Amino acid sequence: MVGGLSGCDAAQPSVTRFAPEYQGVQTTLLDGDLVKFEVSMRGARGASDLEDYAECAAAQYALIRGYGFARHLRTNVYEEAGLWRGDAVYTISPALPRGLRTIDAEVVTASCVENGIPMV
Repeated sequence: MVGGLSGCDAAQPSVTRFAPEYQGVQTTLLDGDLVKFEVSMRGARGASDLEDYAECAAAQYALIRGYGFARHLRTNVYEEAGLWRGDAVYTISPALPRGLRTIDAEVVTASCVENGIPMV
């Protein structure tokens, strides 16, 4: 008997395609090299998708301002009725800053382009 596994299709979980709707970024220069990014999106799989969106915005912003690096300070994320919002604060700098959560702006922007995440 060939194909003896008919009927197994029903046991397979349905796969949903990740199709985010990026709602935009608002950037606020807080003080010198301290920048706040407010981001929102629909279709996020969780807080990390929103954090990635904010990181992409921070990386692009750093490059626009002539800097090569940023350091993540904090991100607050919340969701209501399917709309994810967050605000993230980064410092931007021309040299690699001290700290654990630093980003190389050129590397991050390339990754954002590759993953289809919009930037500033």
